Amino acid sequence: MSIIIPANSAVGGGGLATNSLRFNKASSDYLNRTPSSNGSKTTNTISFWLKRSLFSGGTDQRLFSQLNTGGSGNPDDYISFDDVDRINFQFYGDGTNGVNNGYLVTNRVFRDNAAWYHIVAVQDTTNGTSGDRLRLYINGVRETSFSTANYPSQNTQGGAINNTSYPLFIGQRGNSAGYFDGYMAEYCFIDGTALDPTSFGEFDSDSGVWKPIDVSGLTFGTNGFYLQFEESGTGTNASGMGADTSGNDNHFAVNNLTAIDQTTDTCTNNFATLNSLDGYLGNSTFSEGNLRFNTETAGNVTWARSTQGMTSGKFYFEAFLQTAADHNYIGISDRASPSISGTYFGDGAYDYGYKSSNGQKKNNSSSSSYGNTYTTNDTVMCAVDLDNLKVYFGKNGTWQNSGNPASGSTGTGAAFTITAPSSTNSGDYFFCVADGTTTNNSRWICNFGNPPYAISSSNADSNGYGNFEYAVPSGYLSLNTKNLSEVLS
Repeated sequence: MSIIIPANSAVGGGGLATNSLRFNKASSDYLNRTPSSNGSKTTNTISFWLKRSLFSGGTDQRLFSQLNTGGSGNPDDYISFDDVDRINFQFYGDGTNGVNNGYLVTNRVFRDNAAWYHIVAVQDTTNGTSGDRLRLYINGVRETSFSTANYPSQNTQGGAINNTSYPLFIGQRGNSAGYFDGYMAEYCFIDGTALDPTSFGEFDSDSGVWKPIDVSGLTFGTNGFYLQFEESGTGTNASGMGADTSGNDNHFAVNNLTAIDQTTDTCTNNFATLNSLDGYLGNSTFSEGNLRFNTETAGNVTWARSTQGMTSGKFYFEAFLQTAADHNYIGISDRASPSISGTYFGDGAYDYGYKSSNGQKKNNSSSSSYGNTYTTNDTVMCAVDLDNLKVYFGKNGTWQNSGNPASGSTGTGAAFTITAPSSTNSGDYFFCVADGTTTNNSRWICNFGNPPYAISSSNADSNGYGNFEYAVPSGYLSLNTKNLSEVLS
């Protein structure tokens, strides 16, 4: 599986969308505000970019929600992923018990956790064409296949949208449920105007990939807002993460999000995370934007790999071992963890790992001495040089075996000389963290450049991307689409 620039992702962008917010369902993260004055009840446009982490799993995830929080049967305008990962778009009409409701439910599902999606939802009940009164676009293309498609009557007034009596939520339903899990960037609300997706994005002339454009010149309207997530504060003001930069000062309150949830993983530079879609043995769970990997069942052996693979170049990542198990590993592999028992990381011909309990290295079921042991609260480093086919490991800033990842073909202190990526080993190597436990569970937190935990220093790669605890070796890069594009160009 080669994931270089995912089909739903964006490249370029000219410095736009430099930040995102990482919403974690487990900590109930969301933003909210209540309009101070009424806006348009007939015509509005909502635009935002997102990357999913965890999927719905039987409950919905709200992306936009304005409603009466007093109970069921009340006005509720929303965009969400439903309990089976379709997109739902509701415009609640002005009649009693929702007469003239508009409601779209896509046929297709959205379960890509490696790519960014751009969603544009348009409400325009003034439109003379019934089927154009609600419109939904994904990555610049209009969605036309729906399992449910109800359209409001012409000039229907919305019951919840732009209503000062109803709070607006981003990232939850509004009643302590429906939390979103993933990343959001470039969030716009246009009050009073129906816009096409070309007001927010365009297809890249070289790659054909949908990417953001400058939206600062748009007319946002009375309750309109533009959230760029540039600030790291938690106040409901221009210094907060929910700051409105449209000029309207329609700032959002920040709930349970902290400065560490502001990231540079965006639709213009998509960073690797862990792939929660692989088959896992036992009860493995993910959180913090698919950067934290927990193995919950003692006696099971499993590992998680990065969403992006590597075929050439030099790449670096770090992983913090929050809770050690009997035998943890960090390394690279060409494969996902099997969902059957009896297979350990390092057993495969293309698994290359560094073991916690004895400091040994392991490949193709063969182990040998290499470096120091590591355990709870250690940060372990991995550098892979696919140009010279070497892998290096470090612990808390020290490369093991007196390794020098910048030594090129000499491979000073390298843990392994690896087999070149080819069709025989899937064509890609992936960064991996593993739990080889027999008696207890473990907790890994990965840092591909956007750590979900506080670090004491800040080190970027040579292209200026990423935020690492330790210095990135000379010539090595963080794993993201801009760096991959440069390596493969």
